[in-house]
Amino acid sequence: MDDTRLDRLGSGKYLLLTSHRKNGTPVATPVWVVPDDGTLGVWTAADSGKVKRIRRRPDVLVGPCDVRGNPTGDQVPATAEITDPATTARYRSLIARKYGLLGRLTLLGSRLRRGLDGTVGVRVTLGE
Repeated sequence: MDDTRLDRLGSGKYLLLTSHRKNGTPVATPVWVVPDDGTLGVWTAADSGKVKRIRRRPDVLVGPCDVRGNPTGDQVPATAEITDPATTARYRSLIARKYGLLGRLTLLGSRLRRGLDGTVGVRVTLGE
């Protein structure tokens, strides 16, 4: 695995996560990203479309992007998996640390709106 690519994606502000619908249509979504011990961590609503797509088909594409989801570099193949509650909690704290006040406010709003069980972590492992 290319550690510099992993570092670059993990240190970026947004990651373009492309999952696939049942019929194979790609769906790209910009998400916040944190580095996590050789993988990338993403945090999202548990009932989001991307979570449903990843549960059905874990192969994804990832790459750097801007806030609107416009790619700023090449996408690479990866595997995504929904994490357990402990890992999700770790991703929340990493996001709060990386994204500062905006991250903490977003996490608070989500917790008030959805509760702690309303969000999940997604571990992204880059392909070889």
